[in-house]
Amino acid sequence: MKFITENIFLIAIAFVSGAMLVWPLMRRGVGGAAVGTLEATMLINQKDAIVLDVRESAEFAQSHILNSRNIPLGEVEARLKELERYREKPVIVACATGNRSGSAAAMLRKHGFTGAVNLAGGIAAWQQAGLPTVK
Repeated sequence: MKFITENIFLIAIAFVSGAMLVWPLMRRGVGGAAVGTLEATMLINQKDAIVLDVRESAEFAQSHILNSRNIPLGEVEARLKELERYREKPVIVACATGNRSGSAAAMLRKHGFTGAVNLAGGIAAWQQAGLPTVK
């Protein structure tokens, strides 16, 4: 006990640095399953996956993945009926960087879309990989 009271500052630093190491791992698990750009293109080409872009309409209009559907994150739950025919297909959910799409993919899985996955890194990763987008 004496060691703890005399070294509380060092213990706090160790705890905070440990939490900082674990935080990215915990954040990654929030959105559930994620796929990279290579896996996403394979799902699109081989399994006829659809791409659901959950960015706002103005962001979508600037550039998006070919043949993707746009339903902003705030509207996804209210517009689930529009996606009902894709329940059995892989659904790749995309946003700008992968944060909003992780939430949307988790919501879709909660509603029975077992093939819903997050596009890791979002549209930014897609463009960085040199994959095409349209305006």
